Amino acid sequence: MRTTQTARRRALALSTWLALAAPGLAHAATLTFVERATTDAISVHAGKAADNLGDILTFANPVYDAADKTAIGSDQGYCVRVLLGRAFECHWTLILPKGEISVDGPFFDTADSVLSVTGGTGAYGGARGEMKLHARDKQGKEYGFTYVLK
Repeated sequence: MRTTQTARRRALALSTWLALAAPGLAHAATLTFVERATTDAISVHAGKAADNLGDILTFANPVYDAADKTAIGSDQGYCVRVLLGRAFECHWTLILPKGEISVDGPFFDTADSVLSVTGGTGAYGGARGEMKLHARDKQGKEYGFTYVLK
């Protein structure tokens, strides 16, 4: 019973987002998600310090609906440290059942960021716009993603 309810909630959430984005993003759409940063790790240290120019942070995390209740996809990507203690430059892809959305841009350590949407596949083919990133907690465990697609 619980599995059926979960599947119905997931299908309803996905159909709502896909309805906004289809067909081929002919109209502007705003999509909101929550990323749970469970795998973020510095995979390459460019120096001996804990924080070095050139350090590479990699991740592949689950992504949930705006209410942070239903898993709807995942993301994966990497960030390179460009300003010590202040910023990374990042690239990642949001992976959803009906397509993907890629972003590039800064991730600020202590402020919200806005990244460029550089493209998409499937239902998000030809996507352009921006993705606003907001830390939902001080530990860096959850991030709000708001995609404004054109």
